[in-house]
Amino acid sequence: MKIVCTSPSFARYSRAPIESLEARDIELVALPADIDETTFIERADGAVGAIVAFNAISDRVLGALPAMKIVAKHGVGVDNIDLAAAARHGVTVTNVPAANREAVADFTFALLMASARAIPRIDTATKRGEWPRHFGRDVHGATLGIVGLGSIGQAVARRAAGFDMTLVAHDPFADADVASALSVELMPLDELCRRADYLTLHVGLSEQTRHLIDAARLGSMKPTAVLINAARGGIVDESALYDALTQGTIAAAAVDAFEIEPASEHPLFALDNVIATSHVAGYTENALTTLSQSCVDDVIAVIDGRAPRHPVSA
Repeated sequence: MKIVCTSPSFARYSRAPIESLEARDIELVALPADIDETTFIERADGAVGAIVAFNAISDRVLGALPAMKIVAKHGVGVDNIDLAAAARHGVTVTNVPAANREAVADFTFALLMASARAIPRIDTATKRGEWPRHFGRDVHGATLGIVGLGSIGQAVARRAAGFDMTLVAHDPFADADVASALSVELMPLDELCRRADYLTLHVGLSEQTRHLIDAARLGSMKPTAVLINAARGGIVDESALYDALTQGTIAAAAVDAFEIEPASEHPLFALDNVIATSHVAGYTENALTTLSQSCVDDVIAVIDGRAPRHPVSA
């Protein structure tokens, strides 16, 4: 019995997830993260499960792998997996919604602070021998707009409370009691965009959220506002974001997720009011170990005919 894995960060810091598979005589076959569909089908032939990062799991892939019982996303967003096709082929799909919650929340706030004080620009200038006197933006007492008040959005809100920030959020599915406990005011997205000094995104990518932050919403934001996306590429219209940043519609952005990844080049990279990182918000030792073990536990559960802890449906 074998499973395949396309996540380069799987079990990077601990062998415990691999040992769990070995204890069940399950062979783990590592595949490249950027593997194409045809090669994936060839290499995954006979596999009963797959732990995947960002490679596409389409109807074609699932139809060509009749032994496949489970596709476990080594992360949260499942936009690279055709959920409807998985249901038709009887393949269980899982993700790990909370394993990297604290890591992503930490990174989000790091991006917020770095953007507010232009730390990367000051660092670069200082190392060039300059001694810049850059006046940053206040974070303490500012208004933080949170799009998506799930587990990560809530974790960000808790951090922001320590800076006495005014917290507003948009989430059609938010628990009003949870929002109240966090002193978060729920409101429509358009109002949120107008009010926020800092706008941070914590939703998955779907047809409903693709280009959720478009030219119109960017145009409604304050010229001093900062946008932070440590969620998924595609939630923001990147062309509209470039225009907003170059035209002074908003002040700055920090982007950890891009529509096309890996992004070896991008127009946003040329802007000094943009912080760009390589989709690493959830990459910490503890988060990755928990993520890997959770995937393995769900794979073993499905192989054993038990319900996984983190199923995802269309």
